[in-house]
Amino acid sequence: MMENNNLKKAVQMYDFYLLELNLYLDTHPTDMNALRMFNEYKKLRDIAVNSYVQKYGLLTADQSNSDTKFNWVDDPWPWERSAN
Repeated sequence: MMENNNLKKAVQMYDFYLLELNLYLDTHPTDMNALRMFNEYKKLRDIAVNSYVQKYGLLTADQSNSDTKFNWVDDPWPWERSAN
């Protein structure tokens, strides 16, 4: 349960960083340091999301990747898992 929460918090943290850097880069598109940070946090977020999905299931509906069934509805949703 602790690792589940830690991974969700990591995804939220990286999402926040990416949003803030996105807003900054909207007005400073040539800031290479900010772009480097954005790309690094994007990689870290992808790693955290992939780790979470492998261990606990999908975080968001857009991660459903089945050609035969919309598998987002198969497992408890992320906010229901913490209650189980």
